[in-house]
Amino acid sequence: MTTTLEVQQIPCLSDNYGYLVHDTVSGLTATIDTPDTGPILQALETKGWRLDFIFNTHHHDDHAGGNLALKEKTGCEIIGPRADAGRIPGIDRQVGEGDSVTLGEWQFTVHDTPGHTRGHIVYHCQQAGVAFVGDTLFALGCGRLFEGTPAQMWDSLQKILSWPDQTLIYCAHEYTQANARFALSVEPGNTDLVARDVQISAARERGEPTVPTTLALERKTNPFLRPHSSNLQQTVGLVGASDVEVFTRTRELKDSF
Repeated sequence: MTTTLEVQQIPCLSDNYGYLVHDTVSGLTATIDTPDTGPILQALETKGWRLDFIFNTHHHDDHAGGNLALKEKTGCEIIGPRADAGRIPGIDRQVGEGDSVTLGEWQFTVHDTPGHTRGHIVYHCQQAGVAFVGDTLFALGCGRLFEGTPAQMWDSLQKILSWPDQTLIYCAHEYTQANARFALSVEPGNTDLVARDVQISAARERGEPTVPTTLALERKTNPFLRPHSSNLQQTVGLVGASDVEVFTRTRELKDSF
């Protein structure tokens, strides 16, 4: 029997996405974060799946707030960042850079990606070509720096940029339309970005999600991954500056946009 990794995307709260990840052979299921207990339980019931694991990316309430309720209901194991274990409700297993977690035959490599929070991690399944990046990377954006430095976040994004172009990026929020407005303000000469903005607006008009995205698309259009862009450097007034300097300025501009 051929094993398949099935991903069920779940709209939660005002703009979060939860994800159920299911191995069709073993029948094992994980939820990526726990933004809202009700929709996750409803999706499990609809699919006829049991919940075996929670894979937490970071401690924020819209990512770990449903941990204890789901653990009580299902008996699932909670896996989360070693660097922030004290703030992950109900954590059973601590993981960090270079560790792996398995779901049946599927292996997810864990990477530490501090910046948004000090203990943020992401889960990358290279064999399936998918990654769950929490609030480190968004479609056309990146996470606000609540606890880390711009240099830390830029280093974290480098880990993601090392993956294959075709990697499907599952981020945790539907921020893309707002992110596109900012992206156009700092890189107006990017024709790929202009075209993507039109597509995003049409998708949202139809009520369709803009997530997941691909790493290839983000490389071409996401200003936070493009500090080398001469158009971006000119707009932010840092022609010839280092990548981390341009990234830092771009993040500062987004914070006040």
